[in-house]
Amino acid sequence: MCGRYATTRSSGDLSGLFDSADETDGRLVADHNVAPTDPVPLVRVSPEGHRALSLGRWGLVPPWSRSPAGAARMINARAETVATSRAYARAFARRRCLVPADGWYEWVRQPGGRKQPYYMTPLDGSVLAFAGIWSVWDGPGGPLLTCGVVTTDALGELAEVHDRMPLLLPPDRWASWLDAAGAAAELLAPPPLGWLAGLEIRPVGPAVGDVRNDGPELTARVSPTPRVEPADLTLF
Repeated sequence: MCGRYATTRSSGDLSGLFDSADETDGRLVADHNVAPTDPVPLVRVSPEGHRALSLGRWGLVPPWSRSPAGAARMINARAETVATSRAYARAFARRRCLVPADGWYEWVRQPGGRKQPYYMTPLDGSVLAFAGIWSVWDGPGGPLLTCGVVTTDALGELAEVHDRMPLLLPPDRWASWLDAAGAAAELLAPPPLGWLAGLEIRPVGPAVGDVRNDGPELTARVSPTPRVEPADLTLF
C-alpha cells in the first residue's frame, strides 16, 4: 500500500456504519487524497467501553517519543512484526482501531518511467475498514491522537499492483479487531480471496500524485495503460 487513500464519508455516516459515538466535534472533512500526518477518522473503544468515532493524525507517535517529527515514517505497521515491534507492540495489544476508507492508491511503473496510479475501492461503494492501531502522545500542545495502518502481503490481483496492501477487515471481523483480548494470529489473518474479489482496481489520473490536489475527480477512471511492475513509491 502506498501512502495515500481516500475517506470522504461524513461523521454521521461513519458513526452509523460503525455503531459508534461521534466524538469528532464537527471537524471531520472529506479528503480524496489523504497523505501522511493528515487528520483522519478512526473507530476505537473509548475508556468508557463504547465505540467512538475519533479524529486522529495519520502516523503513529508512541507515548515514549520525544517529538512527533517521525510520524510520517510511522503510517504503517507490518502484520509480520506489529505484535513484537517496540514501536507498535503495545498499541497492537491494547489500542487497536478501524480506519474507515473509500479506497487507497498505488502506483505502477510503465514503459519509459511513467507511473500509472490505481485506485482500489469496493465495486458496491461500501466502506472499507483498514486494521489500525492508535496511540496518544502528550506534547506541549496537549494530547495528540495518532494512528497507523497495518499492512500485509497483497493477495490475488492486488499483487499485480503492489506487493503490499492494507490489512482489510470484513464487517464480521470489526468487533474482534477492537476486542483487546483477541489472539494475534487470528487477528492478523488476511481477508478471504472471495471477499477481495469485490474490489475494483481502477486506473486514475496523475493528479493524485500531488498532495495539494483534492476532489472527487482524483478517483475518476481514466483509460488504462499496461501494467509493468510495481513502482517503489510506497511508504508501506
